[in-house]
Amino acid sequence: MSTIPTYPPIVAVAVGNTRTRVGFASGKDIHDAQALENSDPSIVAATVARLCRGGESGPASAVVMSSVNPRFSVPLAEALGESGCAEVARVGSDVPILMPTALDDDSTVGQDRMLCGLAAYRRAQQAVVVIDAGTAITVNFVDGEGTFQGGVIAPGLSTMLASLTEKTAALPRLAPQKFDPSRGPFGKDTSHAMQLGVRNAALGLVRHTIEQFAEAYQAYPQIVATGGDAIMLFDGDEVVEHIVPDLQLLGIVEAWKDAHFDQIDGDD
Repeated sequence: MSTIPTYPPIVAVAVGNTRTRVGFASGKDIHDAQALENSDPSIVAATVARLCRGGESGPASAVVMSSVNPRFSVPLAEALGESGCAEVARVGSDVPILMPTALDDDSTVGQDRMLCGLAAYRRAQQAVVVIDAGTAITVNFVDGEGTFQGGVIAPGLSTMLASLTEKTAALPRLAPQKFDPSRGPFGKDTSHAMQLGVRNAALGLVRHTIEQFAEAYQAYPQIVATGGDAIMLFDGDEVVEHIVPDLQLLGIVEAWKDAHFDQIDGDD
């Protein structure tokens, strides 16, 4: 009888445009996941060092880091090297993402998009649309054979709101807020109108893109959302089937397993 393989724990680190998400990966689970602002690399490194010490499952065997923001990830890697952490491996240079693509130029695709697609497909084992709602909103499609077909990139909620403030004379600076249905669909003041506008732009983008993907694929794929604004946008949404905050960290784990172990645990 076959047994489920076990893997030494790692600390997964995903450097984004605004925040870095970290978590202790043991088995199929991410523990103690948290998002930290990209303000001070030493603060993030200290958190990673604490996670490296582990718990009941033992210390981490490595720190595995992905990045779409080299301005922060380069000094972070230096800080990690000085923190006494285990081996620090970089996705891309040290850890390849072993996922086929149908892109014209796969050298330009962000690691975050590929890793989220890899994790979502490994768990769904079917065609899947992955929505990542953060500084940018990306909507990507992985087909039923596990090939990353591509997707769309658009401004996220905070980026749209910042653009409105920067490009106009009187609109206020706002942070995204959770939708309050009790106020209705008509913006009752300027701030409310701005919040409704960016929310509707994001939801319209997502729904239209999913419809295009389904029409091109001639089947309706599973829909998964992740990212810092995913719960704000999609909690209770009738289209999005799963919200997985740690999807990119799970993708880092999958890429690490692919690079270091012959047998991959394909359980969902």
